[in-house]
Amino acid sequence: MSPSKEQEKSLESRSDDINSPISTTEHGPRSPPQPRHHPGAFDAPDGGAVAWLQVAAGFFVLMNTWLYRAQRGVNANPTGLRGIVNTFGAYQNFYEENILSSHSASSISWIGSIQGFMLLFVGALTGPIFDAGYTRALLAVGSFLVVFSTMMTSLVKEYYQAFLAQGVCFGLGAGLLFIPSIAVVSTYFHKRRALAVGITASGSSIGGVIYPTIFHQLQPKIGFGWATRVIAFIALVTLLFSNIATRQRVMPAGRRKLFDVSALREPTFVLFTLGLFFGFIALYVPFYYITPYALFHTGSNATLAFYYVPILNAASIFGRLIPNALADKVGTLNVLIPCTFACGVFTLAWIGISNTGGLVTFAILYGFASGSFVSLPPSALASLSADMRTVGTRLGMSFSISGLGILIGSPVGGALLNLNTGYFVRTQIFGGVIMLAAGTAFTLSRTTRVGTRLAVKV
Repeated sequence: MSPSKEQEKSLESRSDDINSPISTTEHGPRSPPQPRHHPGAFDAPDGGAVAWLQVAAGFFVLMNTWLYRAQRGVNANPTGLRGIVNTFGAYQNFYEENILSSHSASSISWIGSIQGFMLLFVGALTGPIFDAGYTRALLAVGSFLVVFSTMMTSLVKEYYQAFLAQGVCFGLGAGLLFIPSIAVVSTYFHKRRALAVGITASGSSIGGVIYPTIFHQLQPKIGFGWATRVIAFIALVTLLFSNIATRQRVMPAGRRKLFDVSALREPTFVLFTLGLFFGFIALYVPFYYITPYALFHTGSNATLAFYYVPILNAASIFGRLIPNALADKVGTLNVLIPCTFACGVFTLAWIGISNTGGLVTFAILYGFASGSFVSLPPSALASLSADMRTVGTRLGMSFSISGLGILIGSPVGGALLNLNTGYFVRTQIFGGVIMLAAGTAFTLSRTTRVGTRLAVKV
């Protein structure tokens, strides 16, 4: 007996419920069923209150996970002037002159390097945990560690205490938060995914402007301890909002492995990850060294030199929004590739700058281009993943490898320059050439996907 038309409609409706990540009833949405058929078969809302709430939640997460990584300080010259190059730079400058004055600047700077490395490397673990549906647990533990480590930093008296609090504990907490915040947003958007991720990623730029200024202004007035606690309280309030607002949308059918082995057999993914690795080696070279460069080569005073990095971060806000909005129309890789090459070209052009106006222009242009490099890769990786249920794992894999770039990039760049004579050329060439190599890897990744055709959205 053949089924009636009503039975056929009923079967089609049930099939749609199975393939759709969020099914609804007359009383509202019910919990998302586990996908059973085509792994990419789901309809992202691409808007709505809940979707944009995830963007806001991710924004505050990234504002806090990069709050120390945003800044790093180095000795500018032997006369005692020091450049404060990001929030950790503000701390390093204080450590060098006060609590940890018996330790070298290079040993103190390793606190920031290990922190950035752990932030991305821990993603290799958080990706599969996110895919397994434990988003709330990751957010809760990560938020606790970020706030706890910042509070403990306010009590630092010895090097090992700073290393454990700011380097290990904060890096671990930030790593637990980073991948889930991006991955959740990616599953709520399709057509406007790049823009949504760009808005989320702009949180780190806002943090890179706000937190250094807070510490710089408050520390002389209320002391190191309370200036740090103010930052911790801001992190507590904003992360509490993120924990309440975040909703994981796509649930996997089963447990995920630590690595998606199939990704390693895809040249597109491998080349893209290689590009990220090269890019993160060179990306922060201007952030680390623009302040001492300004003191040596433009005649800027210490106060003006401090604000070059906030200028970089402020410009990167627009670099995380405008290119991402364009990427939704022409393709993420099609925007990421020229922006990466632009970073390399700007870094090489930096060699010839010898005045304040030129350095401000460089900071704005590089900040804009670097903002796209940070914000576009997550949506690019999501678009390169056929199965959205493994997007967390792939983000974790790619960013954990990229974390090695952050770990080695700063020491190599620092070894190439001479802060006694103000010779930065080798470091600038290193940053520019490596960033051009990243752009080349992205180009090859695109070629393996669509060939040499230019008028293809990818």
